Amino acid sequence: MRKLVIGSRGSPLALRQSALLQEALQKHHPDLETRIEIIRTTGDQTPQADLSKLAASVKGLFVKEIEEALLQHQIDLAVHSLKDLPTQTPEGLTLAAIPPREDARDALVTASPTLSSLQALPQQARLGTGSLRRRVQLQLLRPDLVISPIRGNVETRIKKIEQENLDGIILAAAGLNRLGLHDKIAYIFPVEDMVPAIGQGALAIEIRTDDESTRRIVEPVDDPATRSCTLAERRFLHEMGGGCDVPMGAHASIKNDKATFTAFVAGPRSLQVARTSSQGKPQELDELALEAARYLLAQGGDKMLEESSVQYQP
Repeated sequence: MRKLVIGSRGSPLALRQSALLQEALQKHHPDLETRIEIIRTTGDQTPQADLSKLAASVKGLFVKEIEEALLQHQIDLAVHSLKDLPTQTPEGLTLAAIPPREDARDALVTASPTLSSLQALPQQARLGTGSLRRRVQLQLLRPDLVISPIRGNVETRIKKIEQENLDGIILAAAGLNRLGLHDKIAYIFPVEDMVPAIGQGALAIEIRTDDESTRRIVEPVDDPATRSCTLAERRFLHEMGGGCDVPMGAHASIKNDKATFTAFVAGPRSLQVARTSSQGKPQELDELALEAARYLLAQGGDKMLEESSVQYQP
């Protein structure tokens, strides 16, 4: 069996995610050899840039260079955080596997153990996040909060709590769990309070469409339930016409043979918000996603998305 070259970003979290894939593949193919090739993306090369402005002007901020390496046969497969992937997959590439999802929710990491929930934070507490989606939902939950933009890898952001005198920061629970930093989590936001980003907590394994050999190797790590949920979320995103630079989120789940689809969109200036949550059978998830998009657009979601494009034009 040939050695597979896995393309990955170079952050500690990205490398951990690639290592988790290596472990999963090894279980199914004990003789398989793999190697990780680090590829710097546009997002990695501009660590100080405003993420919302950058995302508005560059599609595939954290994946473009990796996909190019895949198309040029420099690597055999790519590991992405699914939330970073645009809904349109480049011609010649395909999502071959979506492994079981980690916790999709957002987490609060605080400066003190006594600050164990959002409501425990003092008036006008300072919270750090580089996500417009999180910032808007925080403002809706606690209008008094002062939101500071931060960027960097997980460890860098945690250090900024002390460096920038913050009361806390918001991070994806999945990243903290994968890095063994779950003890840093002070509070997990319920999905109904903080709707996650589309695909949050899930990984995507991308290959060349015509590479049947690699497809057969990665196929066993695909999780049908995770694929069904995350593809429904991506269908919603496609119907809404937004990207990772707008305050919008969606979360699909399957439990006890019942599917739930929750979504929201908001205007970053007006703080107008529209939400929806519906249930159905697991096989109806795609239709639930379409219905959610139609409902939010009918509630003025298109105007809210326009607010984002006007406010965050580079």
